[in-house]
Amino acid sequence: MGVARKRIGILTGGGDVPGLNAIIKTVTYRGSEDDIEVVGLRRGWEALTHLNLDDPASKSHYLIPLNRENTRIIDRRGGTVLHSSRTNPSKMKKLPDHLVGQDLPVSESAKGGISTKTWDLTGQVLANLSGLGIDHLIAIGGDDTLSYADKLSGLGVKIIAIPKTMDNDVRNTEYCIGFSTAITRASDAIQRQRTTVGSHERVGIFRIFGRDAGFTALYTAYATSIRCVIPEYKVNLDKLIELLREEKRANPSNYALIVLSEGAEWEGYKMQEYGEPDAYGHRKRTSVAEALAEEIKQRAGEETIVSDLTYDLRSGDPDFIDKLVALTFGNMAYDAILEGKTGLMSALVEGRYDLVPIPDARLGPRVLDVASTYNTERYRPLYSNKRGLPIFLNRAS
Repeated sequence: MGVARKRIGILTGGGDVPGLNAIIKTVTYRGSEDDIEVVGLRRGWEALTHLNLDDPASKSHYLIPLNRENTRIIDRRGGTVLHSSRTNPSKMKKLPDHLVGQDLPVSESAKGGISTKTWDLTGQVLANLSGLGIDHLIAIGGDDTLSYADKLSGLGVKIIAIPKTMDNDVRNTEYCIGFSTAITRASDAIQRQRTTVGSHERVGIFRIFGRDAGFTALYTAYATSIRCVIPEYKVNLDKLIELLREEKRANPSNYALIVLSEGAEWEGYKMQEYGEPDAYGHRKRTSVAEALAEEIKQRAGEETIVSDLTYDLRSGDPDFIDKLVALTFGNMAYDAILEGKTGLMSALVEGRYDLVPIPDARLGPRVLDVASTYNTERYRPLYSNKRGLPIFLNRAS
């Protein structure tokens, strides 16, 4: 018997972003040169909770052996060929059919008089990794996906993480894959829509992803020279409306623009949520842009146009920066595996590529430093004092 080949597993979790396929391809190609098998785990963490190793249909649904042939052209487009899910193996609301009736760790929580049961399928995840003979795992995702990667690392699984989220709010890195393309797309959309907002002499209100952090809104505002409201700072509503009215009057085309993070609030306004929480406890948020439009109409009698910049910003092909960073993060993760490292994440720190610890999930997402990035008088990005900052104008925290 020869020695078994080394085997790497790779998965993508949470929302898709452009650049993921470039990581999958580069890891696969390098593995083929080193005679290392690369197995694609499909649908994020669900692959490891739902996989039934005794069922060939389940295996083909959740596993794909990756090779040069089936990854050759995948980096030419966005999304993820491995598919994705928002699965939290520590808190499963529903068991896969083949596990129903088994004695698994369960916890009950009551909220608003409704009690919910969740199962912790971590034992199943570990058993599946072992059954698949996966020596090392690459987990690509945002806070939620990486919070579970951190848990597995603590349990001794050899794992390297890669940060991806257009919100750019993963700790320990200045950059997450998807951020540059999202800002590029948002800027393009706003510049196009100026013609409509200007033609109708209105206030254009843009809502952009960013539940807890204002990176996408602030950087879009920075690049397009408009105002923004971010979750990290509650603005005064009357002052905000007055600033927008002044700006509109001063504009030869009689219009003004503003971009809001989905998690932005002003003094006296509390974000409303609706619907069922997802696997990580997040519910959908009512549109802060619609709420602001209503306030502007009531308080100032101004007409508005509301535009939602959400899924489109992470669809389609990556821009150069996302492709560059994705490829580099992927290659760093692969190098780290060759060196036997674990519990680390590819990152940019002080503008340089580095390996850092997978963030501690208990700290929550990274947020903007208001004092150095946001002008609380003018409700705009700060444009001064950038000398000495890394390329993405923020430091890992």
